[in-house]
Amino acid sequence: MASPRSRSAVSFVSNSPTYRVSLALARDAVERAETYLSDLHSPSPTAISLIEQADGSWRLDAYFDTPPDIPTLSAALGAHCGQDPHLTSEKLADVDWVALSQQGLHPVRAGRFLVHGSHDQKLAHASRWAIEIDAGQAFGTAHHGSTLGCLRAIDELSKHLKTRNILELGTGSGVLSIAAARVWNANVLAGDLDPIAVKVARENCRRNGAGANVRTVTAVGLHSPLIRARAPYDLVIANILARPLIGMAHEIAKALKPGGFVILSGITREQAGRVAAAYIAAGFARRRQITISEWVTLTLVRVSRRP
Repeated sequence: MASPRSRSAVSFVSNSPTYRVSLALARDAVERAETYLSDLHSPSPTAISLIEQADGSWRLDAYFDTPPDIPTLSAALGAHCGQDPHLTSEKLADVDWVALSQQGLHPVRAGRFLVHGSHDQKLAHASRWAIEIDAGQAFGTAHHGSTLGCLRAIDELSKHLKTRNILELGTGSGVLSIAAARVWNANVLAGDLDPIAVKVARENCRRNGAGANVRTVTAVGLHSPLIRARAPYDLVIANILARPLIGMAHEIAKALKPGGFVILSGITREQAGRVAAAYIAAGFARRRQITISEWVTLTLVRVSRRP
């Protein structure tokens, strides 16, 4: 039986025929396989889900609108991951995957925040901290440990930090930008390299009354004229993956004011030390670590540009 640790919720945008490709992986190959599949073109997967099994192994499910070349994909994944992926495939029934995915999403409490889907819309009237996010084309419903950890970090940091200028990198659904805008009544710039995610985040911000505070932008990392123009920031939030987080450490340091904070996630327990070391080398000091299942959220403060 699978544990509840999943990298992303499976979500779809149409009722077109869908093909599921499944493979079994050791934990150290999960990130490499996910990265490889995320970069695929012709066809590219419409969704990827990682689920940890009870025995500690992982199952990856990738969903396609058109059937992929299974022998070629299996050989490529085996070479990329360094192990036999034990790949299987099947054509799924023509159903409304969006509606189906909502049924299993329960409301999630994260500090003062309560994240819920539109099927639990009545909760929006029960608390000013309720945030409505449906599973869809962008990552971030608070059911994943990294998103949940970031929400808790935002809640905790808001108790002693005053900020007016915030940057989120890899915004996905926009849930973290909505939370930050709400607790600080601040201006938030939310960036993502995926234009579909940017569109989804913009709509979620509007739906949650944060449209006036959050501006969205399509950008790879910090490489955007608008992101540069708004610097320096009081707070940067980045729930991505360990490798790009490490690569951006010095760029994020330059984009922050002295004494500014960064919240980082999308990091496993095994990766947390390497990520923290990269930011300490870039002039940060650790302030807080939140661990939820296998996922770690780090809060650090910029004390200098260089150690």
